[in-house]
Amino acid sequence: MNKLFLFFLLLLSSSVADSQLRARVSVVSNRVANNVDQKTFQTLQTALNNFVNNRKWSTDNFDANEKIDCSFLLNLESTGDPNVYKGSLTIQSGRPVFNSSYISPVINYQDNDIIFKYIEFQQLEFNDARVSGTDALVSNLTAVFAYWIDMILGFDYDSFSARGGNIYFQKAQNIVNNAPEGRNISGWKPFDGTRNKYWLAENLLNSKYTIFHDAIYDYYRLGMDKLYDQEATARSQVLNVLSMLNTFNTENANTMILQFFFQAKTQELIQIFSKANPADKSKALDLLKRLDVSSSTKYEEQLK
Repeated sequence: MNKLFLFFLLLLSSSVADSQLRARVSVVSNRVANNVDQKTFQTLQTALNNFVNNRKWSTDNFDANEKIDCSFLLNLESTGDPNVYKGSLTIQSGRPVFNSSYISPVINYQDNDIIFKYIEFQQLEFNDARVSGTDALVSNLTAVFAYWIDMILGFDYDSFSARGGNIYFQKAQNIVNNAPEGRNISGWKPFDGTRNKYWLAENLLNSKYTIFHDAIYDYYRLGMDKLYDQEATARSQVLNVLSMLNTFNTENANTMILQFFFQAKTQELIQIFSKANPADKSKALDLLKRLDVSSSTKYEEQLK
């Protein structure tokens, strides 16, 4: 009996260790109608944490200290249909910087195309095949989470090796191609808007945009990873990345991936260039105001 117990204990620990993520999933339900038992969302939160953290998302094995720190905040409200909820999902992930305790933000994005059906204690399963009809709303939630997990992995791999994330961006696009189809489900199609899951995957796999992947790699490996040992050199490399992104933006205006990048980077870039010499600070300010227009006032105020 003791040997059997030990076997199952080892099997369980091996399964958990397979996960490449160190994720925290939170479900907020204060906008859901009062006639729904709030314990339903506590159960959903536990189920989602297990779904994300106890599943093998990559063929690579990660040590405990290599797991990717990330979080998901699912903010829900009622739809009027029984057991059907809509809302937003905020995705955040970070990457450790070499020779420091600093975690550099990689993704900070809010996906507003969230709708799904959930009954307490139902099994959360993910299937690559397309689902339509009444089951589409059931499978849409796990499809969304799987998509964003592939994005987290893709950007993490891109930051450590040149264009290393392509396999995960392809997996994300496969989810887009086979996404659940049904009434009110959106965010998976090109005509659902200009900033959604379809366009992010499309941009990341578009052969015209490969310079963006080079910029991601250079930002982390030549910039952030050297910031604590060779601060001036690292800052110069980050400035080069901004110049690369400016060239990219000039040739490919209004892409989703550029906006996606800066949504996680505004405050970090301010901190990097706040200590720059006047010439570099002025050049960085000019580039940042062009590239990240929504934060131009913040750059102007903090990089004077």
